[in-house]
Amino acid sequence: MKINKFNVPPINPYKANQLKVDKTETKVQKQTDKLEISNEAKQLSGIPSYSVERNERVQEIKAEVEAGTYKVDPETIAKNLISYYKR
Repeated sequence: MKINKFNVPPINPYKANQLKVDKTETKVQKQTDKLEISNEAKQLSGIPSYSVERNERVQEIKAEVEAGTYKVDPETIAKNLISYYKR
């Protein structure tokens, strides 16, 4: 008895697996992270121009505290606290 193959295309079982692996590799390659930083954010991350003046002011206050000549105005502090918490 002879069996003939009718309308059966040749099948390579390893080809199907290789195609699946190739598809997953291309998906992995397509999924990449991207980061964009706006110009405003770049400016904010830089050293501000007032940092030098602030550093000088901090050094002055430290010197006054160490010398014992630093005076605190309670009325100014109270007004600033009130205005801060009213915002």
